[in-house]
Amino acid sequence: MAAGDGGDEVRVLQNLRGKIYDAKHLVPNKMRDFFCTINLDQEEVFRTQVVEKSLSPYFGEEFYFEIPRTFQWLSFYIYDKSVLQKDLRIGKVSIKKEDLCNYTGKENWFMLQPVDSNSEVQGKVHLELKLNELITDNGSVCQQLVVHIKECHGLPLINGQNCDPYATVSLVGPSRNDQKKTKVKKKTSNPQFNETFYFEVTRSSSYTKKSQFQVEEEDIEKLEVRVDLWNNGNLVQDIFLGEIKVPVKVLRNDSFQAWYLLQPRENGNKSSKTDDLGSLRLNICYTEDCVLPSEYYTSLRNLLLKSSDVQPISASAAYILSEVCRDKYDAVLPLVRLLLHHHKLVPFVAAVAELDLKDTQEANTVFRGNSLATRCVDEMMKIVGKHYLKVTLKPVIDEICESPKPCEIDPIKLKEGDNVEINMENLRYYVDKVFREIVRSSISCPTLMCDVFYSLRHLAAKRFPNDPHVQYSAVSSFVFLRFFAVAVVSPHTFHLRPHHPDAQTSRTLTLISKAIQTLGSWGSLTKSKLSSFKETFMCEFFKTFQEEKFTESVKKFLDDVSSTESKEPSGLSEPVHLKEGEMYKRAQGRTRIGKKNFKKRWFCLTSREFTYHKQQDKEPIFTIPIKNILAVEKLDESSFNKKNMFQILHGEKPLYIQANNCVEASEWIEALCRVTRCNQKRLSFYHPSAFLNGSWLCCKATIENTVGCARCTADVPADTQIEIDGDRETERIYSLFTINMSKLQKLEEACGSIAVYQGPRKEPDDYSNFTIEDSVATFHTLKQIIDIVEKLNESHEKYRKKRSSSAKYGSEENPIVGKVS
Repeated sequence: MAAGDGGDEVRVLQNLRGKIYDAKHLVPNKMRDFFCTINLDQEEVFRTQVVEKSLSPYFGEEFYFEIPRTFQWLSFYIYDKSVLQKDLRIGKVSIKKEDLCNYTGKENWFMLQPVDSNSEVQGKVHLELKLNELITDNGSVCQQLVVHIKECHGLPLINGQNCDPYATVSLVGPSRNDQKKTKVKKKTSNPQFNETFYFEVTRSSSYTKKSQFQVEEEDIEKLEVRVDLWNNGNLVQDIFLGEIKVPVKVLRNDSFQAWYLLQPRENGNKSSKTDDLGSLRLNICYTEDCVLPSEYYTSLRNLLLKSSDVQPISASAAYILSEVCRDKYDAVLPLVRLLLHHHKLVPFVAAVAELDLKDTQEANTVFRGNSLATRCVDEMMKIVGKHYLKVTLKPVIDEICESPKPCEIDPIKLKEGDNVEINMENLRYYVDKVFREIVRSSISCPTLMCDVFYSLRHLAAKRFPNDPHVQYSAVSSFVFLRFFAVAVVSPHTFHLRPHHPDAQTSRTLTLISKAIQTLGSWGSLTKSKLSSFKETFMCEFFKTFQEEKFTESVKKFLDDVSSTESKEPSGLSEPVHLKEGEMYKRAQGRTRIGKKNFKKRWFCLTSREFTYHKQQDKEPIFTIPIKNILAVEKLDESSFNKKNMFQILHGEKPLYIQANNCVEASEWIEALCRVTRCNQKRLSFYHPSAFLNGSWLCCKATIENTVGCARCTADVPADTQIEIDGDRETERIYSLFTINMSKLQKLEEACGSIAVYQGPRKEPDDYSNFTIEDSVATFHTLKQIIDIVEKLNESHEKYRKKRSSSAKYGSEENPIVGKVS
């Protein structure tokens, strides 16, 4: 489906972003090596690096990913890293999906909870229950319970592999516990049991055989069916996977069939020692968007896209969005992506930057604050400049992180035996190398960034015509201070490194970043430049850079990246590195005696080719040119009884790959689809399952090269290098307007009051924080926004009612949670 084309279906899209900061007071109370994971239910989807020898480890790792499936719990686990034994789970923070909205955008300390296998559950079970009345030979009546356990879906992986599940079915009461057991199903997270069990509920009064339990008439009110799921441990202890309970009294004489979410045991996570495990500081932002078909957003989209044409800009819908949101970042993220997608970003940035400059009194403070203009440019650089950063900085950042040299030059922080002269030479070497790579990179600077810098440069020169340096500082404040310097100090945030660097490397990168900021700040390359350093040691270090060539290099670079004639070439000389990581691939059997098993390999995707290697940094074993990839699609779990699989179709046999989790699989599929969507020979149809034992599992066709039986999910070529879902971004903006409706109405009242009375503003506290340059124009836009939002509210309400009526409680899409009453 093309970005921005919502089709006829409503799409429910989820994402998660945030930061894992640090932990404190962890047990055991001694220096250990810790790391943290993020889990969707029991599936690990993110892992920090290991922080060695600490009691209060600082992880400092940001995360962002799309969530490609439903889930019940979001959990963060703290592990004690072990070399010889299994890593020990110290504690966890688990938050129900429904409760995530309570923590959105907030930094919180969470107390760690104990990790108990009885509380670690996920998945659902399908049951049919019936209470029969049987007439005995002597004419008396007794009751019989029939339990048909059909199947389970979504059971957890055990040690990274599908489990060997079985179920126990029990009829439990005050004086009885009658239990039966299913057969064990091997290596599957979606077992098909289809087993029926019969239980005696009440017996006839003539029944005389001695019983193991007492049955009384009122017992039926206290009886319940309990289904427990277990993983068969063979030689080790069986692992509890979850349970459900259904009171017998709800059955009466009817058949009852439903799906149930598995639940933890009632005592599964209760402990009096939860305060003793430590705590974890997190920032979590979870969003779920119900994206309607594209035509529903036409009015809102058009209103937002014409923002740059509105006079004054403060009366535009886009500007009003930033005014009413408590955190401007919430508004900037979808707004920039929407405007970028529709080629409207440059004029909007120019308009809000001009408004920004009106309030700027001194040339040396141009674009130094966190205004709407600066945040929009920041976000644009992150999106558009991702590949630019990789080709410019990744090689040198890799060198610094993988072969670090001591660079500490602060006398207070020097360790015994450190040589400050050698450290200064090392730091100078790194700074020279980073600086050289940056000033040589103008040819690779994306066209959009150049266009924005061109606008900012000329706006700043127009605002301060007597300052010859402002045209350079206006650009350097972004490209050096907010782009390259930030990427150097936080390479993991910009995907230049997989994790937050260790403490020593982080310190080195901080020193390099400080030097780069100063070198790149044209306004500071004057006689007073050394005064910008508070630290004497940095002042001494920077004296070695008092050379005219650095000043001229910066000036030439800023001229190049802020010129409309400076455009990126049609093809980069070096391939752009897009993604890499460890996964499992199925042997393709290219040799007659080759085994078709799964092997761990290192995979690498560039703009030119897709390769896999025996190990990282080894030569590739197999290479597929990007131009030869015909399709990239998910593979049914039933093919090899493995989760998170996808297939790459190319000239030879399909390459089957298993990712480590659902998020990783989704990210690889998306990256591969994006880089191959312009291939001329892309397929329109594919086989969702594998060709095994002489036939395709999906359509049973016996010819291996027959046309696929399902339509490809991404067969439309992209017309842009940056994949943006315009409808999703518009839905996000609608959600923000909805959340802040009271502020919109208050702003509307304020505009009406100003327009009518034209005098001193009454009750300024109600709207003094809003920018109202033209009350009539702002009022007109606000009325349009409120009307559009109300119409979209009606459309969303219709969808909610339709979903609630179509997804009956107890269906697979809407399973029963907790005990049935």
